[in-house]
Amino acid sequence: MELLAAAFSAACAVDHDSSTSESDARDSAAGHLPGSLSSSTPGNGTTPEECPALADSPTTLTEALQMIHPIPADSWRNLIEQIGLLYQEYRDKSTLQEIETRRQQDAEIQANADPAGEDTPEEEEEEEEEELASPPERKALPQICLLSNPHSRFNLWQDLPEIQSSGVLEILQPEEIRLQEAMFELVTSEASYYKSLNLLVSHFMENERLKKILHPSEAHILFSNVLDVLAVSERFLLELEHRMEENVVISDVCDIVYHYAANHFSVYITYVSNQTYQERTCKQLLQEKAAFRELITQLELDPKCKGLPFSSFLILPFQRITRLKLLVQNILKRVEERSERECTALDAHRELEMVVKACNEGVRKMSRTEQMISIQKKMEFKIKSVPIISHSRWLLKQGELQQMSGPKTSRTLRTKKLFREIYLFLFNDLLVICRQIPGDKYQVFDSAPRGLLRVEELEDQGQTLANVFILRLLENADDREATYMLKASSQSEMKRWMTSLAPNRRTKFVSFTSRLLDCPQVQCVHPYVAQQPDELTLDLADILNILDKTEDGWIFGERLHDQERGWFPSSMTEEILNPKIRSQNLKECFRVHKMDDPQRSQNKDRRKLGSRNRQ
Repeated sequence: MELLAAAFSAACAVDHDSSTSESDARDSAAGHLPGSLSSSTPGNGTTPEECPALADSPTTLTEALQMIHPIPADSWRNLIEQIGLLYQEYRDKSTLQEIETRRQQDAEIQANADPAGEDTPEEEEEEEEEELASPPERKALPQICLLSNPHSRFNLWQDLPEIQSSGVLEILQPEEIRLQEAMFELVTSEASYYKSLNLLVSHFMENERLKKILHPSEAHILFSNVLDVLAVSERFLLELEHRMEENVVISDVCDIVYHYAANHFSVYITYVSNQTYQERTCKQLLQEKAAFRELITQLELDPKCKGLPFSSFLILPFQRITRLKLLVQNILKRVEERSERECTALDAHRELEMVVKACNEGVRKMSRTEQMISIQKKMEFKIKSVPIISHSRWLLKQGELQQMSGPKTSRTLRTKKLFREIYLFLFNDLLVICRQIPGDKYQVFDSAPRGLLRVEELEDQGQTLANVFILRLLENADDREATYMLKASSQSEMKRWMTSLAPNRRTKFVSFTSRLLDCPQVQCVHPYVAQQPDELTLDLADILNILDKTEDGWIFGERLHDQERGWFPSSMTEEILNPKIRSQNLKECFRVHKMDDPQRSQNKDRRKLGSRNRQ
């Protein structure tokens, strides 16, 4: 171990004495790991005369690591082949572990905050003295990568025999080990994903009986360009494997992610944009083609599928591209601030965000076009006709409300017909107010641009006016100001309409953009699929800021990793009570989404040079 530490010390000494430009070039080419050495290693001033073991020491950090443990060419490839979990299993286990980790952290802080357990100042001083006297212990690292099952030997990067035997765990700082685990998870999860995607192709798509049952057009809609997605994943995984084979300590993976996101991941956009037609075709085939239904059931029962349905394989590319962005965020939270690796991670994250956004837009565009055509067919205009179909317009919310008839007087309150039903179609740029008529039709009697809408909640006016709000059209279809007093069926429905009608209306709590270091937060513990356009689909372990909530169990939230907003049932989440965890979540989010700074542009050319040198 002394020789190992000395080798690292010598490498650092040479790096420290070199000029800045030479150091930068070597760091880019050799994958230098700044800040990763333990403070327990000998100082940089140690010379060969003072330490004979350094006489034949390597001159760079990379050479030091290679001297510690040369890596067999098939080492990582064998590991990849031994991964037994399908991607669906990995994803579920990983997200459940994230939820449980946050629960434990929350419980620990609550226990520490218990007044009954507070120490006196004298006891605190004694504890501090004991801590100073005893050497610091290595804290247990969170289990990030969960690939353990009867067919997979490894959980973590630090559990690999090559890592255990190399001795690097005694040299690297805990922060660097956590970073290694985050990069290792990205690689192993890509291997699990490739395994599942390959099963979709070999087990389902290329099944000879299935080919005979499906018409070529049906097969094309079902499987789209999955062969292109598989080919990209294979090349991507191969480059990640080659990077890991360079050294036991992974230099970086985000430069590879950036290259593929910028140049090759467009195949995901093509595949995901077909999702609407894919789901519809699959559902139709299962209902109308008995032979298809029976064969799919038979294929799903094969042990290879591990009880997972055919549909879970079809949505793999969409799940992977969104998860990949979160994995890069996980790396970004652990790299050194203002370092080259932070710049690379930010670049990779930005490119992935663009791909994910394009995927979402592709899915929405397909469904929105059909929805707008259907709505226009149902409308009859009592006023001047308004063209509904537009490539830049989509539906935000629709539904029935009750309009108060006549002025708000005591005589009106006693009448039986105080309210009459109206139907609202709210688009991203337009409000259309209708009355439902026979034949599933809607008669339009007013409209206004969305930007000219104002809402106001009434104070408590008793049971009759409960859940009533005022909607003002500053300029309606007749170019006049109009006011409507509307009643919703519940408090949550009223707030949801008010939020949609006036999106800039102040909420109960502040949003992410305020950049405050604390805000009520929840994490998703049960997945939720949005049922209406103003709702937010939740995945397990999503963290959300609470912007508003209702007494009948609905929350208006803002997801931290993508700033998407929407309503969801509070029963799908649990609150994060620990203010330190909430603050840390926000700080990490600010870092992930921070704007470009001058250092990023200065290092861009150097980073590209480093990538070419690695190749």
